[in-house]
Amino acid sequence: MNDYEAKVTEELQKWTRKINKRSSLINRISKKAQTKVNGLIPEKFHEVMTESIKNMVKATLIGSDFLTKKYQSEMTLLERDELVLKKLDAYRKTAVIEGAGTGAGGILLGFADFPLLLSIEMKFLFEAAAIYGFDTNEYSERLFILHVFLLAFSSDDTRKKTFHIIENWEQEKEQLADVDWREFQQEYRDYIDLVKMFQLIPGFGAIVGAYANYNLLDHLGETAMNAYRIRLLNKI
Repeated sequence: MNDYEAKVTEELQKWTRKINKRSSLINRISKKAQTKVNGLIPEKFHEVMTESIKNMVKATLIGSDFLTKKYQSEMTLLERDELVLKKLDAYRKTAVIEGAGTGAGGILLGFADFPLLLSIEMKFLFEAAAIYGFDTNEYSERLFILHVFLLAFSSDDTRKKTFHIIENWEQEKEQLADVDWREFQQEYRDYIDLVKMFQLIPGFGAIVGAYANYNLLDHLGETAMNAYRIRLLNKI
């Protein structure tokens, strides 16, 4: 293990503690409120939403695979990290522009933000996977991408469960046929609903949209980098 890999190992230990730390009181109260509201919504709505997001994500996965380039396999971890950060900056800027544009349009364009942002996030994850040397043509790697996404945008219990799967991926992947799409869509919607609600306000929504999308991509980038770092360092 070289000096940079040792440094990354220390960073991963800090990140692991943060991942397993209980969320803030405000976030816990918000999650409880959202859970109650979700319980009042007809089951048919949840079924339709789950199926819609499932199809949306799968379509994005297929499209992203065609657009993702292959990278040199002999890159060091430092080179991979630097390239991912560079790509993250580009995707973050795209998300900011998209968030500001849809936020400025009020309710109608605000609803368009959801699939557009989801597409940007998934494309970044495909890019990150390729940079770290993983073949996204493989079903297991697409499944891993979905778990990285879920890890980034989930509540305490789901986050801890998903982190365990990612940390022990080589063993856990054999037991996974697919993600729990109901959980996947519910966790993501609950995570972003509160901040995105303010994006529907014309004018003010542009500022909220840009700020929210910047932070969502930033958080996803940190999660993806560390998830793939764990897998690479586990091979050493």
